[in-house]
Amino acid sequence: MIKEISNALMIDVYRKGWALRYLREARAELLAAQKMPYMAPGLMLEAMRKAQVAIYYSLGEPAFIEAIVHQTVGKKQIIEDPVLRCLVEIERTIQKFSQTEDIEVNKAMQHVDNLVQTAAEIVELFTEESSIQN
Repeated sequence: MIKEISNALMIDVYRKGWALRYLREARAELLAAQKMPYMAPGLMLEAMRKAQVAIYYSLGEPAFIEAIVHQTVGKKQIIEDPVLRCLVEIERTIQKFSQTEDIEVNKAMQHVDNLVQTAAEIVELFTEESSIQN
């Protein structure tokens, strides 16, 4: 995984554009969730998924990275690679959220905001594009 990620440091314009687009959309979904609490759970889930895809695009080929993450998620072994460990934790967080029926919206909103911020930091790191908004 490290080799693939080091190759992704030379991200092409296409993937960079998609990473930044998905990050913008994740932020927009989160903002919409804050403005429309009755729709918040679905919007927050979309925000997390879009933030995840933004990370995948910033690291390389999303389908390839997603396949590695999905193969690793079900395993009970310790994940040595810190990047893969982070990606797996994000996937597990999204899975838990999607399976939770009763959520406390304000608490969940903070968690989703943290995930989107983490995605923004990762995207900025790998695309060398300042995308973090305060």
